[in-house]
Amino acid sequence: MLHVTQAPDKSYDLIIIGGGAAGLTAAVYARRAGLKTLVLESFAPGGKLIKTFEIENWPGIKNVNGSQLAYDIYEQAMALGTSYLYEKVAALEVDGVERRVRCESGAEFTAPAVIIATGTVERLLNIPGEQEMIGRGISFCAVCDAAFYRNRPVIIVGAGNAAFEESLYLAEFASKVTILARRDVISAEQITQDKVAANPKIEVLTWRVPQEVIIENNRVAGLKVLNKQTGAVETMLAKGVFPYIGADPVTKFCRDLGITNDKGYLVVHSDMSTAIPGVYGAGDVCDKVLRQVVTATNDGAIAAQSALAYLR
Repeated sequence: MLHVTQAPDKSYDLIIIGGGAAGLTAAVYARRAGLKTLVLESFAPGGKLIKTFEIENWPGIKNVNGSQLAYDIYEQAMALGTSYLYEKVAALEVDGVERRVRCESGAEFTAPAVIIATGTVERLLNIPGEQEMIGRGISFCAVCDAAFYRNRPVIIVGAGNAAFEESLYLAEFASKVTILARRDVISAEQITQDKVAANPKIEVLTWRVPQEVIIENNRVAGLKVLNKQTGAVETMLAKGVFPYIGADPVTKFCRDLGITNDKGYLVVHSDMSTAIPGVYGAGDVCDKVLRQVVTATNDGAIAAQSALAYLR
């Protein structure tokens, strides 16, 4: 018998834009409350969780793999009856009591309540050679691509937790990992800095600013780097370059609604509500002090409960 996939419904109680830790947690709480819930995600379930090798600050578990945690939360949400679609949202519109979500595919969905949990996207170095080498030696996901650089040298650009945490993972594969920091201030947690300092395969160089990607045979061969202390431009050979220099919020689809600040982050109240009734934020996409998995799940739970109160 021919199996025909049923077309998704067009209207829901709650639409969650983003299927990372915040969005999926919101889905768990919403479904447990009985809300007809749709999650729209343009990437894989779990968001940045699936790009994280190890998480050592998830309460109650000393060490957990990011991909596994992402899958577990996703499975929990799906087991409760959450609808989940692979869609990239192009616009969020407010039409009376309804909130209309338009997707790039042309699909449209409506609900009286929406949670925006789209997270952030990694910043580029914005240097010559970078754009054309993405996927050819420029990578933003150590967990995804580390195996390509087995016994080869790689460079990480950044001085925060992401840069230092991923250097430890890359060091399991690469012959050498060089971390480039633009200044002499390292913002990674001290416990992670200590692990990096103890790893003989990792070197941290400060006052280094990437200038250009070196390309050979249509692949990354290294970086030209400015030494801000000497003024000299240094040539550093590497087969892979991993920029971890921060991220920007994914809010282009809703910036005309007056719910974001000048940097594009959602401005939310303590109940995760925005200036528009029935529209909530959750996770890294919000203007907040700390962006961690545990704070994302916190936001998702609160946003779902607030949406429930609003609907009832």
